[in-house]
Amino acid sequence: MHRDSTAARMSTVFRTHIDPILGHLPMVQVRPSHLRAWVKNRSQVLAPSTLAVAYSCLTAMFNSAVIDRAIGVSPCLGVRLPGVEKHHHHIPTPDQVHTVAETLPARYSAIAYLAAGCGLRGGEITGLEVDAIDFLRREVDVRQQLVCIAGRKPFLGPPKTKTSVRTVELPEVAAFALETHIKRYSPIEIEIDDETDPRNPRRRLAKLIFLSSTLNPIHRSDWAHIWAPARDAASIPKGTGLHSFRHYFATLLIHNGASVKTVQMALGHATPTITLNTYVGEWPEPHEKTRRIVDDALSRVPGMCPDKATRR
Repeated sequence: MHRDSTAARMSTVFRTHIDPILGHLPMVQVRPSHLRAWVKNRSQVLAPSTLAVAYSCLTAMFNSAVIDRAIGVSPCLGVRLPGVEKHHHHIPTPDQVHTVAETLPARYSAIAYLAAGCGLRGGEITGLEVDAIDFLRREVDVRQQLVCIAGRKPFLGPPKTKTSVRTVELPEVAAFALETHIKRYSPIEIEIDDETDPRNPRRRLAKLIFLSSTLNPIHRSDWAHIWAPARDAASIPKGTGLHSFRHYFATLLIHNGASVKTVQMALGHATPTITLNTYVGEWPEPHEKTRRIVDDALSRVPGMCPDKATRR
């Protein structure tokens, strides 16, 4: 079963890109040739990465039909998609992080430091409650996120993956920004739907740390308008979102010697493979790391002079 946000996205994909072209065919009549024609048609209007997402909807649909024995074999087998170019993440500089924090309206400024200093996703930040912050231990408990889908008000849901439920360290710069924010905008209780436990949805009072100027949860569509001026002021490329600050956090850990497992756990990725695939180019090459380790250990051996070291 998909999460609500994923289900909504897949429903939009089906209505927009699948049903108008293939909807007239019963599933048992769909052939690989139909899907190859569909791929050719949609590749005229969709980027390869977006086409891959739409095609995954088709694949899941036909795989389910096979499991239910509605069809014998999935027609998706053997259908090739256009290659997806490797996506290069924009990694902000420290100056860009500070500029965004300074340019954002004051009530949102600390969001920049939670993303860049703790690696939190946008929904994890806007879904934070006061009791999730432990200033004494300098830790943040990530146990929910704010979910925004079409047709309903924002609500609290479980984090993206099981490993996204985590405790992250709170660096001083983020702690100071949070303390300043809480003193200036004392959190108030608001009513919100809580679906962190899908079996027990409820409506409750929550003290969200970040609210809009109208004291409502921050909707993703509203955030886009808040973010844009700060992004432009920091000379961050258009189309780059707050998620780039999460990339900054990850690469900061990597460049300072963090292991794949450490980065995975800090980011809440489901598997180390996702972490490696996302940041594969950021880790130093093994031979470069080996040389550095050996040189650091042996470059100052007593009695070894430069001319002897280079004699051979």
